[in-house]
This record gives sequence, structure tokens and C-alpha cells, in this order.
Amino acid sequence: MKTGGAILLVLGIVGLLIFGIQAINDSESFSLFGLDFAVSKADWKPVIISAVVSVVGIILFAVNKKS
Repeated sequence: MKTGGAILLVLGIVGLLIFGIQAINDSESFSLFGLDFAVSKADWKPVIISAVVSVVGIILFAVNKKS
């Protein structure tokens, strides 16, 4: 379980980095009356899934560490 938690944690962090950068790059911004507005065309589902995988990895890693 500890190894599985570590693997999920690493995969989740890598996914967050890759999909997060993609999501940020898919955003567009424009200026109106001196204010900057950002409009996102990104698909945030992969970022959310990667975050959930990271949290599950942390939980599995921490639970096994206690026993």
C-alpha cells in the first residue's frame, strides 16, 4: 500500500503540472477600461482528476505509515 500510495502521489503531481500548464496556456486575457479579464477555454477535468489522485496517494501513504 505504501508503494501504491507513493506511485499515485507522483503520478498525481506530474498530472497536475502537465495539465495545469496546459490549462493556463489555454486561457486568454483582455483589457477593458484598464482592468485585465481572463477567459478560460481550458478543460479543467484532468487537473481535478490529478488533484484527486494526489490526495488519494497522500492518504494511502500516510495511513500505511502509521501502522
